[in-house]
Formats: sequence, C-alpha cells, structure tokens
Amino acid sequence: MNSTRDSKQIRRKPDMASFFGVGLALLGILGGLKLEGGRLGDVAQLTAAIIVLGGTAGAVMVTTPLATLRASLRALPAVFSEQTAAPGVVIDEILTLATKARKGGLVSLENDALQIADPFLRKALLLCVDGVDLQDVRRIMELELDLIERNGEAEAKVFEAAAGFAPTIGIIGAVLGLIQVMKHLEDIEAVGHGIAVAFVATVYGVSAANLLLLPAANKLKARLHQTVELKELMLEGTIAIAEGLNPKLISAKLDAYRQAHPEVKPAANRRVEPISSRPANVA
Repeated sequence: MNSTRDSKQIRRKPDMASFFGVGLALLGILGGLKLEGGRLGDVAQLTAAIIVLGGTAGAVMVTTPLATLRASLRALPAVFSEQTAAPGVVIDEILTLATKARKGGLVSLENDALQIADPFLRKALLLCVDGVDLQDVRRIMELELDLIERNGEAEAKVFEAAAGFAPTIGIIGAVLGLIQVMKHLEDIEAVGHGIAVAFVATVYGVSAANLLLLPAANKLKARLHQTVELKELMLEGTIAIAEGLNPKLISAKLDAYRQAHPEVKPAANRRVEPISSRPANVA
C-alpha cells in the first residue's frame, strides 16, 4: 500500500486526555496522602503489587480465550494514542470517486479502488465495480462491520473483566498480610504497622480497576464507536456512488456526519488531489 496515501488517511497522535487523566488522578491521590501526613513509601509495596498484578493477570487468562487476550494487548496502545482515518480525507475521496464515476462509469474506478488504503472501503468499492447487487454489497459489508464491532467489544471486555478481578485480588492480598500480622500479636507496634501495610494491596486493586482498567475499557469502546461510524460513512458513500448519485447529493448525504464532526470541513474548502494523479499502488 502506498505510504504517502496511508499517511494522509491515518492520523497518529498521542491522546493527551488519557495522559493528563492518569496524571491528575495520581496527583490527587498521592497529594491527598501527603496532606494527611503520609509518605510515598507507605503505599510503595512490591509484594502487594505482585499479588494484585499477578493474580489479576492469571484470572483474566483463565476467563479469556488466548486470541482475544492477545488482541486486547495489541489494542492497549490505542488508549494513549489516536490512530484513526481522517474523516475529511475519506469524505473527499468518496466525492472524488463519485465525480470520476459520473464521467467514466463505475467500471472506471477499478484501478482507483485498488489504491485505496482502507481495506473496508476498498472491498466495498470493488464489490460495486464487479457488479454485485447493491443489497448484497450492503449485507456483506454490514456483516464485516458487525464482526469488527464484536471483536472490538470483546477486547474492551477483557479490561472490564480485569477491573472486576483486581479489587477482589487486592482483598486477598490484604487478608494474606493480616495473617502474617496475627503471627506477631506480642508486639503491638509491629501489629499496627503490619495492618497498615496489609491494606496496601486493597489500594492497589481498587486503584488499578478505577484508574486504568475501567477507563481503558471505556476508551476502547469510544475508539470502536468512532471506527464503526467511519465505516458506516464509507459504506453509505460507496453505495451512493454505485447508485450513480450526483456528487453534490452525496455531499448532502454526508452532511449529518459533518455536523457530528465540526472539525470536518466541506471538500469545497480544501484542495483535493484527484485520485487519478496520485502514485499508483505498488504491491
């Protein structure tokens, strides 16, 4: 796939909301600890971290198929970075394809379809160019869209499951700590210190669930919603091209998407490079 076109359609940038959110949460918790006269060392317990992280990871591995677990780990960077197709570029490409189809017919788009970076849009357009019935095209692509949505939801549910296990594992860690404390009841001062240390595992479990795992699951769901919305846009645009609609009517059809995304400017406000003048795809 041509790297120039990929870079135009794919935007990669850090998600500052995620970074600032985690930082603000940690600052609030640790700042509150400091105001209460505590120290960072009070909650820096390697044993508690091993119990919570190891126990949670093990429980997730038992409940989750390996393929889904791997997919969820690959999706984790999406919590802290955005990697989505630029909506404006997709809209412009659809309108450019529609203009060419009006002039040379749908068959004239075959070479252009092979150059399209997004596999979903490429497949939909090739099906239309091959003369597949539009109802069949819609059914095929909606099935693929449904699979994308199901896989994305399964990845998010992995983090939701981990968020459910982490607090309970934290309680297990606290109980294990209390068991050790009860062995030394003769030293009251050591008992008080031991109880404080024992509850650090609970802090780790609750914090991991509410500061990282649940937010990660919700962020992945938000990313999935954006992806599905964009694929639906691609499908509607492709069907409109196959129906032979005027590019202006297609643009009007996509106005609802533009209204939902104010950052997407109309094609008329930007210079669009015709697909026919772009470099040919190199296999």
